[in-house]
Amino acid sequence: MSTLDIRAVEAEDHAAWLPLWQGYQRFYKTEIASETSALTWQRFLDPAEPMHASLAWQNGRAVALVHWIFHRSCWTTGDYCYLQDLYVDENLRGSGIGRRMIEHVYAQARAAGASRVHWLTQEDNYRGRQLYDRIAERSGFIQYRTQL
Repeated sequence: MSTLDIRAVEAEDHAAWLPLWQGYQRFYKTEIASETSALTWQRFLDPAEPMHASLAWQNGRAVALVHWIFHRSCWTTGDYCYLQDLYVDENLRGSGIGRRMIEHVYAQARAAGASRVHWLTQEDNYRGRQLYDRIAERSGFIQYRTQL
């Protein structure tokens, strides 16, 4: 694999980030309103926000994205880090990029003093779960939610 550079997004990266973000939405068979995506992008660029994003670059092209959010916990003194979105270009899956992106978030969380990194995935994301089962522990919790 050629060199992979993972770095925080910058304002001029929007055109590289957006196709990956749209690919992520297609993968999960959802469509996020363009206004919401625009606000999300602005939040990534605001240092006062707890939301963060990085892109993986290979040969000058963005090939993966990862988004994470720091939040408080009643169980620890350190924040938790929620890895909300991870997407690797479908032609590069299985090449180790997903693992590198997760390890990047682990490093960012450690540097921020977080106590835990956690994430969700769909039950039928079998390929992703093969990786996740190797690099993290399943919590045993079931998610419940209500849309407001």
